Amino acid sequence: MKNSFSGLTCEELKTKRNELGIKYLELRFKLIVGHVENPLQKRTMRRQIARLNTLIYQHEKDKKAGAKVQG
Repeated sequence: MKNSFSGLTCEELKTKRNELGIKYLELRFKLIVGHVENPLQKRTMRRQIARLNTLIYQHEKDKKAGAKVQG
């Protein structure tokens, strides 16, 4: 995959998601104004954020499952 996030920790994934969210908002404003070179970039950023959300959810789910086994 082009942007592989599988080697990152949960905290790194959350910071990356926040950075992409800010960039996504800036890109949306640029699209409204009409000064964007690549309009498909919005779709790819949205999909990257969704991938990050999925990985964060899986990390948190694994933590909870591990806590139940330990506890």
